[in-house]
Amino acid sequence: MAEREGIVYRINGPVIEANQVTGIFMGDMVEVGEERLIGETIGLDGDTAVIQVYEDTSGLRPGIKVYGTGLPLAAELGPGLIANTYDGIQRPLRDIQDKVGNFITRGVRVPALDREKKWHFVPKVKVGDKVKANSVLGTVQETVLIEHRIIVPPDVEGEIVFIIGEGDYTVEEIIAKVKTATGERDLQMFHRWPVRQKRSLLNRLNPSIPLVTGQRTLDFLFPIAKGGVAAIPGGFGTGKTVLQHSFAKWCDADIIVYIGCGERGNEMTQVLEEFPELVDPKS
Repeated sequence: MAEREGIVYRINGPVIEANQVTGIFMGDMVEVGEERLIGETIGLDGDTAVIQVYEDTSGLRPGIKVYGTGLPLAAELGPGLIANTYDGIQRPLRDIQDKVGNFITRGVRVPALDREKKWHFVPKVKVGDKVKANSVLGTVQETVLIEHRIIVPPDVEGEIVFIIGEGDYTVEEIIAKVKTATGERDLQMFHRWPVRQKRSLLNRLNPSIPLVTGQRTLDFLFPIAKGGVAAIPGGFGTGKTVLQHSFAKWCDADIIVYIGCGERGNEMTQVLEEFPELVDPKS
């Protein structure tokens, strides 16, 4: 058996169990079967692993192999995130539609960020500069409003030994090299980060500016702060999602990240149909 493998012996909906597991650890991303369905290790007991599969498990059978990747489930962070539509494991739905049609084929693989599109990169550091987590390497004007700052990943600290000049580059091209205590690290415009690992931060700002939602009753009676948190409790059919849609459409924010979890299909369809047609008055 290979270094990172296991054999499925039990299947219960999206959860499978594999035994004879070697080299697979808690939180690792795994691939299941010949179609390499994406899953995540959520439990370990000796050489037995419990795996949550994030694709349709119809047709899987005991005896097929599980392949470990040696990497945690991670997201790609870089230019190209804005205005994209992703599923729960960061697969771009529009690109999948272009590749396989209206229905998501099992095992389909499409990069989260466009590997061919070029972005205009403006460096902000020079050779010899000391950098650490969250230091700004340069900027990319991702949209008319948003300047995307290309930062040093949280696990990198050292001295700049190479920085590329201003120009147009893809997210995969090497834009900088950092000499660290463990060797030289190549940096690109994007990096992958484990979804279950917290990001580092320099400092936290206390909310002090009101977020104008566009709903006058709420702005007057239940004001929300920029950087704050709000919840909308209520029973079935009481208008929680409608109110949430109104916030997303009309509130005073530069970027809206809409996450639909457990929503009805027609409500998500409404989001996908209506939101791309909205006109941003700021841009």
